[in-house]
Amino acid sequence: MRNKTILSCALAAAVAAVATPALAQSKGDWTLGVGVHQVNPKSDNGKLAGGTLAVDVDSDVKPTITGEYFIADNVGIEVLAALPFKHDINIDGLGRVGSTKHLPPVVSIQYHFNSQGKVSPFLGAGINYTTFFSEDTSGALAGSKLKLEDSWGLAAHAGLDFKVADKSSVRVDVRWIDIDSKVKLDGQKLGTVNIDPLVYGVAYVHRF
Repeated sequence: MRNKTILSCALAAAVAAVATPALAQSKGDWTLGVGVHQVNPKSDNGKLAGGTLAVDVDSDVKPTITGEYFIADNVGIEVLAALPFKHDINIDGLGRVGSTKHLPPVVSIQYHFNSQGKVSPFLGAGINYTTFFSEDTSGALAGSKLKLEDSWGLAAHAGLDFKVADKSSVRVDVRWIDIDSKVKLDGQKLGTVNIDPLVYGVAYVHRF
């Protein structure tokens, strides 16, 4: 289902690009976007402690901000930032055992299939660095010290900009981010949690 969602967004962008005439986004332009996004981890987040503990990481929604600078016509470098996302951590059979906060800044290079109409699709790829902090334990793990290590990974991005004014648009987008974190409990290595979320969002974007 997740792969179908990414494929559908990519196909929608490609169809819109072919169906409308191109209008170049000028080199030197930059945009600022303010919105809200949901980080939705994949359903199977892996197993810890030799495969005995199945982990589930829940989703969260937070405000986000993006800045993009166009290094060439239609080609931009974008930086994504956000307020810290917080995720509850559950283990099958034990329920909620903890939580963590994280910041997942992403840097992407993007191609915009700008059109003379109202819709402008884009595709992008980049790199993500996720830092985890404020880990907490509860339930069966209450009193233990939980640590999730920081993660580097690839990222993909697709979206549509709907023009609402000469320099303004409303953006809907989806990202896939590769986030894998090594987990320690009381200093002992338990294994790796595979979060790998889809990130859905909507934002107001202004071009300068």
